Amino acid sequence: MSAQLIVALDVPGPAEAERLIDELYELDPIFKIGLEALYGYSDRIFAYCESRDVRTFIDAKLHDIPRTVEAAVRQLVRPNAHIINVHALGGNDMMRAAVEAAGERAAELGIAAPQIFAVTILTSIAPEDLNELGLQGGPGENATRLSALARDAGCSGVVCSAHEVRDLKRFFGDDFLALTPGIRPVGTAHGDQKRTASPAQAVEAGADYLVVGRPITEAADPLAAAKAILDEMREKQPQ
Repeated sequence: MSAQLIVALDVPGPAEAERLIDELYELDPIFKIGLEALYGYSDRIFAYCESRDVRTFIDAKLHDIPRTVEAAVRQLVRPNAHIINVHALGGNDMMRAAVEAAGERAAELGIAAPQIFAVTILTSIAPEDLNELGLQGGPGENATRLSALARDAGCSGVVCSAHEVRDLKRFFGDDFLALTPGIRPVGTAHGDQKRTASPAQAVEAGADYLVVGRPITEAADPLAAAKAILDEMREKQPQ
């Protein structure tokens, strides 16, 4: 499939999130609903996304015992939820519980089941940070090991840096999907992201979903910024 743009609605209030959805609606991106919105105004943003019939990526990053994650996933499944994520470090049983809960709840609602993705190594973590966390090896080695766990648990793909995508595709094939945060167009600030890539680099590596937040949401013209990123993505799509 062609790489798809996910716009991160990491904004403090629902009015701003709704305005961004309206401004970018014509581009048909997926909208990421992260922890800021989930804890701050989840009912309102879910209702608005459903009223506008836009696809969502629920960036919950669930990481708990299997029973708790199963229950949380059941609460998050809804008609417009395209992706829900969990932490791969939660282990095989936890990830499998999430996958099964998503399928079962979607069947009860008569809707398509959301894809479950597993977060490998956050893009805000630099290679030198891994030792502090007690993880041996570099980001790529850890991402590969966690991706294998996620695949075996039935996840549709993983959240990883664009720098790991090429190797993951080689190991696990194109059907195992890669969602890449930390996307920064050339010349934009990296902020707290440490393992970044441009839209072109991510698409060339084989990423299936590109998450872009501040370069769009903080732009003077979010629509123009999103269009420029989509143009860059399309230029690098395999023919």
